Amino acid sequence: MKNDHSSNQGILLVLDVTTSSMLAFNPDGTFIKTVLAGCGGTPDGIAIDAANRQIYWTNMGEHWDQNDGFIERIDFDGSNRTVIVPKGATFTPKQLQLDLDNRLMYWCDREGMKVMKCGMDGSGLTTLVISGQGIEDRMDENNHCVGIAVDVKRGQVYWSQKGAPNGGTGRILRTGTDLPAGADPANRPDLEVVIANLPEPIDLDILHETAELFWTDRGDPPKGNTLNSASIKEGDLTETKILTGGFNEAIGLALDVKHDRAFVADLAGNIYSSHLDGTDKRKIFGGSEKHMFTGIAYLADGLE
Repeated sequence: MKNDHSSNQGILLVLDVTTSSMLAFNPDGTFIKTVLAGCGGTPDGIAIDAANRQIYWTNMGEHWDQNDGFIERIDFDGSNRTVIVPKGATFTPKQLQLDLDNRLMYWCDREGMKVMKCGMDGSGLTTLVISGQGIEDRMDENNHCVGIAVDVKRGQVYWSQKGAPNGGTGRILRTGTDLPAGADPANRPDLEVVIANLPEPIDLDILHETAELFWTDRGDPPKGNTLNSASIKEGDLTETKILTGGFNEAIGLALDVKHDRAFVADLAGNIYSSHLDGTDKRKIFGGSEKHMFTGIAYLADGLE
C-alpha cells in the first residue's frame, strides 16, 4: 500500500521570483512564513544542509547578460547571510545540489554555459563542463545548462541543456564529477548525451534508493509540462517515462522517499505533490498571480 503523500511532516522551502524571497510551506500547501525577504536579483536553485541547519541558494542576478549571478547561504533562522560564490564567478547559476559527505556543491550556469562545482565554503571553484563560449554561443539556448543531479556513488553528474522553448532539442547529459587529468572542460572525453529530443527539460534529482533520475520539463504538452523519470540501475538510462503532467511551466523538483512523494513548483506560482510514480497528483498551493516559483527543497524536520 502506498504511503499517504498528504502527510504534513516536513517543510517545503520555495524560491519566489516575483517577491524575490524564500518562503516556507507545510507539505499540504499551507503557508508558514517568509524565511528571507529581499533575495535580490532572480533566485533560482535551493538546497539544504540539515545537519548544519543551513540553506544554500543560487541567484541569477539582475540581468541575464551581465555576469552578475551569485550563490548565498543562510542559517535556518534567517541569520548569518553569507555570499559563497560572488558576482562575476558564475554568470547565471540555476539548479544547485549538495554533496554533503564531501562538502561540495554543484550547479549549472545557464548563460555561462557551464557545469560547475566548489567546496561548500566557496573554495576550489572548478568548471567541469563548458558547452559554449562567447556571445554567439550564449544566444543559442541549446548551450544553456540548467538542471543538475549528482550520483556520488558512481562519481557522475547529470545536467539538462534545455534548448529553445518547445524546440524539441532539450537534452540530458552525463559526465564524471571530476575533470580527467589534462582534459579540457569544453571537450571532455567522458561526456555522454543520455536522453535527447526533449521539449524543454529543467530541474533534475536522483532517487538513490531506487536508482532513478527524475526531471521536470516546462515545454508544451504532451511531453512537456511534465514530471518524468528513467532508471539508471545499470548505468544507462532505461524505462524512460512521463509520470504526470498538467503543470504550468514546471521548474522546481523535490523528492521525499519516506512519504513516497514528489513536489513540483512552476512559474505560475503553483506547488504540486504526487506519489513518486506520478499518481494522485494534487495542487497544494496556487491560483494566485502574486507568485512565480523556481526552486523547491524538502526538509524532513522543521526549521525551528
